[in-house]
Amino acid sequence: MDTSENRSTGGVTETLDIDRSDPDYRAWLKEAVRKVQADANRSADTHLLRFPLPDRWGIDLYLKDESTHLTGSLKHRLARSLFLYGLCNGWIRPGKPVIEASSGSTAVSEAYFAKLIGVPFIAVMPRTTSREKCRLIEFHGGRCHFVDDSRRLYEESAALAAETGGHYMDQFTYAERATDWRGNNNIAESIYQQLRLERYPEPTWIVATAGTGGTSATIGRYVRYMQHDTRICVPDPENSCFFDGWVRNDPQATSDCGSRIEGIGRPRMEPSFVPGAIDRMMKVPDAASVAAVRVLERAIGRKAGGSTGTGLWSAFRLVAEMVERGTTGSVVALFCDPGDRYLDKYYSDEWLSAQGLDIRPYNDTIDRFLATGTWP
Repeated sequence: MDTSENRSTGGVTETLDIDRSDPDYRAWLKEAVRKVQADANRSADTHLLRFPLPDRWGIDLYLKDESTHLTGSLKHRLARSLFLYGLCNGWIRPGKPVIEASSGSTAVSEAYFAKLIGVPFIAVMPRTTSREKCRLIEFHGGRCHFVDDSRRLYEESAALAAETGGHYMDQFTYAERATDWRGNNNIAESIYQQLRLERYPEPTWIVATAGTGGTSATIGRYVRYMQHDTRICVPDPENSCFFDGWVRNDPQATSDCGSRIEGIGRPRMEPSFVPGAIDRMMKVPDAASVAAVRVLERAIGRKAGGSTGTGLWSAFRLVAEMVERGTTGSVVALFCDPGDRYLDKYYSDEWLSAQGLDIRPYNDTIDRFLATGTWP
């Protein structure tokens, strides 16, 4: 025992020693991390689809199809990263629930990983979340906890965590730091690997819609780290504050109501949204997002969620600019999740009518663009 006086600790003459080692917990943790990593090892990469454009333009448009993940969306990558982050930080504990504030897709993926490692899961969601997403959360063993005001998601999630002794995952704070943006098979590295044998392997633009902001931060950082010339465009839907906050450089920007385009747009500037990693933003009408996913189905025979439409609309505008300038190259957007989760929304004319959305002018714009390469 060290009996020498330690003046910096107020005269303590013994070494203070508190050992919180817990062999049972460490054994559980080791097995939980193994299960999550084994899931990644069993999973193949997602596809890079080509959207048909006229050959004479000399421009290739791709969609990174994240709907092919086991839980059907881009958020599968995020959920895996968040679980590893929470486990290795000692935040996720055996028998204690994981709680998340989510409009659906992140909750579906997190419910899957919670079930994989054997902990309860509670999704705190707006009451307007699509019925299919709720069904999928419950299918994976999760429980849905609804709020009427989406701005209360955060405080309700934190309160549930305090009440149950669980862990509030808080994707909106930790998304950008839980993912290894330098590589390690993240979405950005995957895109560049898949473009390696294409005629334009370094895209002119990558379009990434923002919910947490973690994906755009990962791609933007990776592009800079690898010294690519690719620029990052982030489209924002109606009823979201990201665009206004980015334009005004205002981290306190807010919106009065939630986004109708599930999975993207936020009522506050989230901590995981990194404005400096973004080159350009667009504010996209919700009707344009819906028109774009319906055009996508006609073009490739696949239904997609509204966030895919928001990104595709912006990608069309970027391609039209390239056509006008006479430049060649490639553009990549994200196919975020499948449209069968939104049959009662973006593919329902009744829902569009109830929301007061008229997609016909936007359909005409896209049809004219695909025929002539011009944009209004």
